[in-house]
Amino acid sequence: MPFLELSIRCRLAEQPRYEHALEDVGALAVTLLDADASTPDERAILEPGVGQTPLWDEIALSALFPHDADALLLLAALESFDPGLDWTRASFRAVGDQDWERAWMDQYAPLSFGARTWIVPWNRTLPPAADVPGAAVVRLDPGLAFGSGTHPTTALCLEWLDALAAGGVLQDADVLDFGCGSGILALAALKLGAASATGVDNDPQALLATRDNAERNGVGDRLRVHAPDEAPARTYPVVVANILASALESLAGVLAARTAPGGRIALSGILDGQEPPLLQCYGGWFDGLRVARQGDWLRIDGVRR
Repeated sequence: MPFLELSIRCRLAEQPRYEHALEDVGALAVTLLDADASTPDERAILEPGVGQTPLWDEIALSALFPHDADALLLLAALESFDPGLDWTRASFRAVGDQDWERAWMDQYAPLSFGARTWIVPWNRTLPPAADVPGAAVVRLDPGLAFGSGTHPTTALCLEWLDALAAGGVLQDADVLDFGCGSGILALAALKLGAASATGVDNDPQALLATRDNAERNGVGDRLRVHAPDEAPARTYPVVVANILASALESLAGVLAARTAPGGRIALSGILDGQEPPLLQCYGGWFDGLRVARQGDWLRIDGVRR
């Protein structure tokens, strides 16, 4: 099935705003390219290591949308989301799914988080550092669902889960991954010692990707996926939600109700400057709220009162 691709150039300082807007209006994937390369074939895909900063001064962003998306409606939604950005330079074209898959998988390399956690593409050889006793290795094929470990919002959550495991909190725990995407966080929790995990997402593609990745990692019997309105009404000792700040604010009551007393929660997908209302909102239910930062992105975590 083909996709509609939106392409636009921007300065490095503007990149988080453009990417955030594209994701908010439903981009299936966002790729960052070197805008200064002379031809598209010479552009390297930007997959910086965790904590690293891209070196390019100007970036070419390309975002994939369903093939039947209306380009004019997308532009209107983007302008409404962030009127301060210039979308007049955006261009559109139809692309085949293999264009995206080949570029992505060719550049997707094994990544480590914290003391034990490794995210390794399903078609890559396990690196020696991950092929040791005690390593928590997730074999991943993200497909068209968000969550590969390369984005700071996911990396912040993986580091949090790894730290919980080091402290014994994850051992035999039940975990809720709200906005599961590819299932990467639920899978990491299971590999780190959780007894079971529940993935919730409103995107059918995400639920399919999570199921597939769970089977690929041999934990299909310990991971359940649900649409939000079908999720069980129960509490969990560990809750992680890697979604947009606006959704985190509107779902605060739901996420608080799903976190058991004394349970831990991590909220990610938050841009720098969006945290004050979230801290105030979640402060009504959670103690010890802390903010962790990676680049322009933040994670908030705390303990259910």
